[in-house]
Amino acid sequence: MLQCQLGRPLSAMGDHGATSTGDPQLDEAVRRWLSWDKNRWTRAQVESMVATGRLNDLRTRLCSRMSFGTAGLRAPMGAGFNRINDLTVIQSTQGLHSYLCRCFADFSSRGVVVGFDTRGQEDSGCSSQRLATLTAAVMLSRDVPVHLFSTFVPTPFVPYAVKKLGAAAGVMITASHNPKEDNGYKVYWCNGAQISSPHDQEILQSIEEQLEPWSASCWEEELVESCSLRTDPLTQINSCYMDELTSLCFHRDLNSSCPLKFVHSSFHGVGHVFVQQAFYAFGFAPPIPVPEQKDPDPNFSSVRCPNPEEGESVLELSLLLAERENARIILATDPDADRLAVAEKSDGCGWKVFTGNELAALLGWWMFFNWKEAHPDPADTQKVYMLATTVSSKILQTFARIEGFHFEETLPGFKWIGNRIHKLSEMGNNVIFAFEESIGFLCGGLVPEKDGVSSAVVVAEMAAYLHNKNLSLNQQLLNIYQTYGHHVSQTSYVVCDDPPTIQTIFCRIRNFDGKASYPKTCGGVRIVHVRDVTTGYDSSRPDRRSVLPVTRSSHMITFTLQNGVVATLRTSGTEPKIKCYTEYCAAPGTSEASCLEAELRRITAALLDEFLEPERNNLIRRCV
Repeated sequence: MLQCQLGRPLSAMGDHGATSTGDPQLDEAVRRWLSWDKNRWTRAQVESMVATGRLNDLRTRLCSRMSFGTAGLRAPMGAGFNRINDLTVIQSTQGLHSYLCRCFADFSSRGVVVGFDTRGQEDSGCSSQRLATLTAAVMLSRDVPVHLFSTFVPTPFVPYAVKKLGAAAGVMITASHNPKEDNGYKVYWCNGAQISSPHDQEILQSIEEQLEPWSASCWEEELVESCSLRTDPLTQINSCYMDELTSLCFHRDLNSSCPLKFVHSSFHGVGHVFVQQAFYAFGFAPPIPVPEQKDPDPNFSSVRCPNPEEGESVLELSLLLAERENARIILATDPDADRLAVAEKSDGCGWKVFTGNELAALLGWWMFFNWKEAHPDPADTQKVYMLATTVSSKILQTFARIEGFHFEETLPGFKWIGNRIHKLSEMGNNVIFAFEESIGFLCGGLVPEKDGVSSAVVVAEMAAYLHNKNLSLNQQLLNIYQTYGHHVSQTSYVVCDDPPTIQTIFCRIRNFDGKASYPKTCGGVRIVHVRDVTTGYDSSRPDRRSVLPVTRSSHMITFTLQNGVVATLRTSGTEPKIKCYTEYCAAPGTSEASCLEAELRRITAALLDEFLEPERNNLIRRCV
């Protein structure tokens, strides 16, 4: 986080109706806020904190700034330099403008794309639409063309529009599946991928260099209605997207006669209209919407948490509707429709909610199956790639090894996948599927971002095809495991509110058996390889250097065990957690799934006990 800097002495503070806090640095931060912020709700929040002496709250909000994480800038809405609000969005856009001016000689003709989801917070006068409008106003005030969507859109529509319109960059105002209090500012580069290093740090530096709003025009929402440089790309982009989506449709005849019923929940977000259109594009009857959740609601009133990854506990209304309608498949897109959860009615009783890794096994199989049908020449396989983040299942790696195509891992976060897709495409390769375990999937090359809309209709077509073969999704998953070997995974984490303790834990792991010596066993099983992307070490490579980029800002160590278990310990970039991802990758025909699951649980417990020492370090265990 960037600490706020001292400016002029606090002489003008009284002009803004506030009194001194007794802390010169904090007084200067308050003075700046009240001088710059034109939003009466967030101004009032700061004035109230000063008046009631809530100094710790003021320091938290005003003496640090947001940083780009795996999903851009993301924070609670409300007053403060480390929160999402009118002022910080204007500041971010000014910094983005300055950086783009340096990077693109033709920036003034290429312009930017701006989209938004359905979030909002009355207490701070913030909504995604308002923040998107202010983003556009800043650009328009400097005569930069802005393609501002006139209504809410799925997140992948912004990078899709960036590429389709040849824009220099895109901004999506969204916090995806975060709690209702949050919002975010996600930036896409001209290649359609989320920004990564060095762009993110350069933009942050540009933001810091010009914190004061340039002019009153930055606050003028009316500019988007009156300025000729603003266009609305909605009709064109929606039409092009749905047309290109049909490139993923392989069995239209089966779709039109499909007897299966599908239920869709958009989790009070943007997905309803677009998933309906996607089903139409594939020749399906429309999915049955969950009525309580199909319309936008920034309070997410019917769910305790707007994240479909949470499974049955947040799919209750979908499950009830599916039972009433005799629907066998539930599709749930998160509020900005870039992720997808899937559940299937079991043949006996109950429902199977697929994990992200299980859905990836199905979708990866499906995409390669259909690709092979269209490309029978084995030589064509040499240009085919699939990608996954390093904490996701290795099932695609197994597919690639057996089927002869290429597989690559990236760091966690779809920004790494998107940028790698761009590089591979430049070299004439074809990435036909990519995913991250947190239910983020990309089928085909429509857009270099996870996409819940396209994934939903692709899953529907796969289910229809399998149903015609008297197979369910879960039965096909078991067939995949029979062919390629079971891949059983588990995700857990420990909570640690003390950053120095986290540092101590990882320092101990890196010096476990003496200086610069990692652990040699886990749960009595030999560790055959260690990869530490924080230091750039990888024992499996001849030069001992990790292929993945070094990320010194966080900890991530991966252990490969002799019995086929792969385990990764990783600190969270947004929460006080150490996450643990474990997977048992068995050879075809090896053991029953229950035996593998039991062994994986044992290894996972040993990993936590031996390496993290929860009791000694006062860590709280959790299982996802």
